[in-house]
Amino acid sequence: MLAKLHTYSLFGIEAKPVEVEVDISPAAMPKTILVGLAEAAVKESIHRVERALVNSGYERPFDRIVINLSPADLPKDAASFDLPISLGLLTASGQMTSERFADYACVGELALDGTLRPIRGALSMALAAREQGKKGLLVPVSNAQEAAVVEGLDIFAADTLAEAVGFYTEQLPLEPVSFSWQQAVADHGAYVDDFSDVKGQEAAKRAVIVAAAGNHHILMIGSPGTGKTLLARRIATILPRLSQQESLETTRIWSAVGRMEPGQSLVLLRPFRPPHHTVSEAGLVGGGSTPAPGEISLAHNGILFLDELPEFNRRTLEVLRQPLEENCVTISRAIGSVTFPASLMLVAAMNPCPCGFRGDPRRQCQCNPIQIERYLARISGPLLDRIDIHIEVPPVPFRELSEQKTGTDSQHMHAQVMAAREIQQRRFEGQPVQINGKMSPRQIRTHCRLDADAENLLKTAMDEMGLSARAHDKILRVSRTIADLEQSDRIQASHLSEAINYRTLDRRYWT
Repeated sequence: MLAKLHTYSLFGIEAKPVEVEVDISPAAMPKTILVGLAEAAVKESIHRVERALVNSGYERPFDRIVINLSPADLPKDAASFDLPISLGLLTASGQMTSERFADYACVGELALDGTLRPIRGALSMALAAREQGKKGLLVPVSNAQEAAVVEGLDIFAADTLAEAVGFYTEQLPLEPVSFSWQQAVADHGAYVDDFSDVKGQEAAKRAVIVAAAGNHHILMIGSPGTGKTLLARRIATILPRLSQQESLETTRIWSAVGRMEPGQSLVLLRPFRPPHHTVSEAGLVGGGSTPAPGEISLAHNGILFLDELPEFNRRTLEVLRQPLEENCVTISRAIGSVTFPASLMLVAAMNPCPCGFRGDPRRQCQCNPIQIERYLARISGPLLDRIDIHIEVPPVPFRELSEQKTGTDSQHMHAQVMAAREIQQRRFEGQPVQINGKMSPRQIRTHCRLDADAENLLKTAMDEMGLSARAHDKILRVSRTIADLEQSDRIQASHLSEAINYRTLDRRYWT
């Protein structure tokens, strides 16, 4: 007897439709055959499924069983096929019948006692089910809220194999899972950190406001303990809230790599990813035999924080060049190419020298010039050129640390950022680029025109600092953001001067 069910397989962050065919031949020699380019996790599912069937009160077929996962050329590497294979075995062996297999797909990993465990990529699978025209999708209870985000598709949650059988045989009425965006925001949409926790560093906060307002990459240089990490971890609190579309995009990535908390519906706060400096190239940009997202994709619509930047492998850092420019990363393998989104804000921090105390008025630097040169040379010029803002974070005096009053808080900084972002939305209305930090050369020529004084100032800076054409464009982008923060239609010399000052550290430390 033959049974056919519908399910989905993740390829990158996309869910591909898969048809599960189970055929049982009573007259043949008992044997179980699994075909369809199944990887180890799927092949091992046969043993889980057999014990889950028995422990759930069903009979394990002892005939010749052929399980086909179609299409045959699509790699399948997940435990989410357990549930459809189990239901197929029960149907093909005559232990159940259902008219729902054509309209309702299912996914789920089985425990040996028949309970359903969470799977990766539930949101992508729900989106694929809607695109296929399915009426509904049956998922484990832990994935129900995540999948229920998709409108136009009924999501049903089962806790055990027996409940899944009851749903498909229509003996157990299950209500579709509901989702409330407002409730999700109330439960998971609040930040704990605040810039008021950072004493002093008002100049650094100003640079952070500029970076957040235009989505500019920023590098902070300073001695240990000056507050670089503290500043970086609070940048997300002043960025605009994630839109529903951005939240869906981010959730798909996090779900595909299994980073969602049980019962969590969406990623509602901007991601903050601080990979350790020992991270590999594949860990940073993604990879694997079946490509999976890396840290830069997990930071999509959020912040990638690289602390102790020179300690990262130089070759690993170089793979950031293309994603920072194109906002995506493409990974090619023999089985195909996958493109992951990587629209992020890069925040980096480093010490000025190996010992960390170069230029610190309180501590004497113990490094010789050769050591300093080798340390700074770990960061290539092309990568440094792609970072818009370079700032120095000096030590905070005791007087400021001991003061009871707080400095600028996230609420006021957020208000400034949002005012500048609104100006940019009106400026770029109807255009693919909606933010200053991503302006194309043509948009720079249109929106970053300079008067005679400002143009002479930029020419002098280019000549004296030896800046590249890319640095020229980045200065104009940053100055446009500074002008927006000042509610100015035109870029004035003062705006340009501040933007140029944000490019001086690379000449001070790298010459």
